[in-house]
Amino acid sequence: MRVLRTLVVAAIALFFIVGGIAGLILYAVFGDRSHPQAATQVIVPRGSTFAQVAYALADAGVISNVTTFRLLARLRGEESAVRAGEYRFPPHLAESDVLRALVTGGAQVATWVTIPEGYTAAQIAQRLERDGVGAAPAFLNDFMGRGIVVGGVRTKTLEGFLFPSTYLMPLGATPQQAAAPMLAEFFKELPRDAAARARALHVTVPQAVTVASLVEREAKSEGDRPKIAEVIYNRLRLRMPLQVDATIEYALPEHKAQLSFADLKIDSPYNSYVHVGLPPTPIANPGLLSLEAALRPSKGDDLYYVYCGNGAHVFARTLAEHQANVARCLH
Repeated sequence: MRVLRTLVVAAIALFFIVGGIAGLILYAVFGDRSHPQAATQVIVPRGSTFAQVAYALADAGVISNVTTFRLLARLRGEESAVRAGEYRFPPHLAESDVLRALVTGGAQVATWVTIPEGYTAAQIAQRLERDGVGAAPAFLNDFMGRGIVVGGVRTKTLEGFLFPSTYLMPLGATPQQAAAPMLAEFFKELPRDAAARARALHVTVPQAVTVASLVEREAKSEGDRPKIAEVIYNRLRLRMPLQVDATIEYALPEHKAQLSFADLKIDSPYNSYVHVGLPPTPIANPGLLSLEAALRPSKGDDLYYVYCGNGAHVFARTLAEHQANVARCLH
């Protein structure tokens, strides 16, 4: 009897201990509203694990207990439901409220947006809409409806100057707010000697950016970029049509995997098969490597190039050499 009584007492004590722990956990998760003590913003970097998110919230004073917060997320199966971005939490939330705000996006005020190299303004507008920043038509109207001063010259549009990178964009940003960090990054990355180098190449800085955009859309490898720029400048010097397929693609209403002979005759100022000189604006937004290539082209006499597979172009000085390269590479 004494042993049985001891076991009963131990069981009762264990029940109260477990119940007490459960009560503390429930209070921590659903009842404790001492955090955050004031409105607090937290940035969740791209690629963060849920554990990293929890520790960031604790460091910022949004939650008080990482363990209970992670346990709640695990029980709800929501550990992978948190999007990277910036969140704003009002004061005095329970941990359950914090988790719900993270998962539903109710607390999110900004999101990470990646703009790949070579995207056009239209593609950037679509990317911003896809990531929930705002409506694509409004962004595109702004990007194509105003210019900026670059190297003392006012550009016709923002095409070419929306620098490719990853940005933390406010949700509901105006077109001007969305463009601002991309333009700032362009001026930050533009080489300091860009104006001097452009003058040496007999172009303005915006024209050099146009060359960079052609290089961005044509090159398949880093090593080809300065050589493609060399061909473009050589053709400009000789008043030869550039005959860059990417300019035709830019002029077409929709992307085509392969251009037809009819496409090469399209009536557009961007048709570099018909018009001599550079297109009126850049045809894409180039990255740093293409900007560097446009301002530091290779030196040589090449006037032609053709893609020969495996990420490489082959170059030629004469039409006969080029035709031989075409025959070898495309047949």
